[in-house]
Amino acid sequence: MIRYLLHKIGYALLTLFGVVTVIFFLFTVLPGDPARMMLDQNENSEQLAIVKKKYGFDKPVSTQYFYYLNDLSPLSFHSQNPDDYTFLAKEKYNATSLFSIANTTVAIKTPYLRESFQKSGKKVTTVIGNTLPNTFLLALFAIVIAITIGIFLGIISALYKNTWLDRLIALISTLGMSIPSFFSAILFAWLFGFLLHKYTNLNMTGSLYEVDDFGEGSYIQWKNIILPAIVLGIRPLGVVIQLMRNSLLETLSQDYIRTARAKGLSEYKIIAKHAVKNSLNPVVTAISGWFASMLAGAVFVEYIFGWNGLGKEIVEALNTLDLPVIMGSVIVIATTFVVINILVDLVYAWLDPKIRLG
Repeated sequence: MIRYLLHKIGYALLTLFGVVTVIFFLFTVLPGDPARMMLDQNENSEQLAIVKKKYGFDKPVSTQYFYYLNDLSPLSFHSQNPDDYTFLAKEKYNATSLFSIANTTVAIKTPYLRESFQKSGKKVTTVIGNTLPNTFLLALFAIVIAITIGIFLGIISALYKNTWLDRLIALISTLGMSIPSFFSAILFAWLFGFLLHKYTNLNMTGSLYEVDDFGEGSYIQWKNIILPAIVLGIRPLGVVIQLMRNSLLETLSQDYIRTARAKGLSEYKIIAKHAVKNSLNPVVTAISGWFASMLAGAVFVEYIFGWNGLGKEIVEALNTLDLPVIMGSVIVIATTFVVINILVDLVYAWLDPKIRLG
């Protein structure tokens, strides 16, 4: 088990290294001077020189690449010269010094995603930390809707194969997979948040936290998560229905199911305790992929509904060319994909005893 985990973690680190490399060089070759982006229209030659030196923009691309890897690495190397970019400044790094070699200090720290260009030097980790929980909560609600309704309808569809009920569920599944999220978001916001507002009491836009009418504080508005969660869960719902139906039909045709029936077990016990559990592998695969992709794919849904999550933040960062926020967000999303894939591999072993972790 430990050997398997180390093997998966090694591949995960290689994957993240590739993502970081691609992201760095992709945004490094973009036209435009990062220092000018930070200063906007208020720059002069002296200010540009100061900013370039402070953030290492005056160095060759290869050196800047090393600086970026050093910022992201938990184990990092820092100069003891206060004028160098890698100087271990407390306001910059959340680090603990381990030991020193010559003029270099080796430290252990949390990954440093640098500072936003457009938010007055606000750390990217702070920007992401303020928005990612909202996106995670939205994705969690959406995937719960997709799982509970999708598995239930998939089981019903398989048990009533080739009936009108099966065809109706198949139609719902096909529509759910076919309609783009941005179109569903606009449609749901207009229908349930505008036309039927007096019946649903739902708003077209709104986030988890809202400021009260007197501006004295914020409060949680749970109803604002209903529409975006439903819209975000529609496409995975359609996938889960089809996967659960097809997998359950295949499982019900296996020899051990016929043996269980021959032994006199009730149909409920056969389906609930044997067939459903052994049919969940493809569903788990789809759910894990969809949950991770929701953290990136919620961009349009969050923007249309005004949900203050990571997706909405990425759109705003793209509009203002806030490169550190974009790069940091992509790295966080990639890390989420990798972690979820590792957890799913562990879940496989519990669902299917035939899987060996060697």
